[in-house]
Amino acid sequence: MENYTYNSPTLQLEGLNVSKDSTYSVFVFLFFSYLFIIVANVGIAFMVFIDKSLHQPMYVLFWNLSVNDILGNSVIVPRLLVDMLRPPSERIISYYECVVQAFTTHMFSTTAHTILMIMAFDRYVAICNPLRYAAIMTNKMLIKLTVFAWGVAFVLVGILLGLTIRLNRCRTLIRSLYCNNASLFKLSCESVFINNVYGLTFTVVLFTGSIGSMVLTYTKITVVCLSSNSKSLNSKALKTCSTHLLVYLIMLLGGLIVITLHRFPQYSDYRKFCSILFHIIPGSLNPIIYEVQSKAIQRFLAKFKDHM
Repeated sequence: MENYTYNSPTLQLEGLNVSKDSTYSVFVFLFFSYLFIIVANVGIAFMVFIDKSLHQPMYVLFWNLSVNDILGNSVIVPRLLVDMLRPPSERIISYYECVVQAFTTHMFSTTAHTILMIMAFDRYVAICNPLRYAAIMTNKMLIKLTVFAWGVAFVLVGILLGLTIRLNRCRTLIRSLYCNNASLFKLSCESVFINNVYGLTFTVVLFTGSIGSMVLTYTKITVVCLSSNSKSLNSKALKTCSTHLLVYLIMLLGGLIVITLHRFPQYSDYRKFCSILFHIIPGSLNPIIYEVQSKAIQRFLAKFKDHM
């Protein structure tokens, strides 16, 4: 018979289950992955902040993506690294810290979608309405789009976690690498029907809006490119859109795999592995992809090296 502890102020994280022989290898991999994410994304954010030539909508939006990657990984990976060096019985986290971690985790994934959606809009305007780009993508519009990206995510995730923290808890074991909404409401012995309905609605609305905006945007861009004889326009569209689309597909595929594996409890170890890769892979690849594709960033790095 299961023992119940009602509304305990502390919870236990199940963490990552790896053999003793593999622990240090996995630790080193995660540590250096996190170190690279922080250095690369802080570097990109710093470049965009100080270089006036990068004060353009595309780079400002990418700055938001870098900040999101820094926050999303910083709330997960350091804690995971510490827990890996602890025995399972000592992987303790306070309930309030767990809620904050869950909120930040869902903000990370949701904001990634909303930022990439407005980046798609930026590319659409740049390619389909190049003469009106400066008039449309003003500083005021950029602020509105940025507030939209973070604000929508904040409201959606706030409601998601608000429905969960109202529940009384009768369990203390978080069956995950880190705290998230699903692992939190599974601690309750009350009905979680509303949580499941809102969670499903949240996911459907986010993915429908995200995928729908991408399909619509790139369909219009493709039509414009096919009807244009301008090689420079087609080259610009291919370069900027392929970069954006690659970043989006990496993020989308990772999210879909994690969501799918949640439906199969027998594959919990695979889900844990994929959930940490969902944070690490985009955060590592995003700065590399944009640095390779962006001549402006390459010029800044070249100037920076010359001054060293």
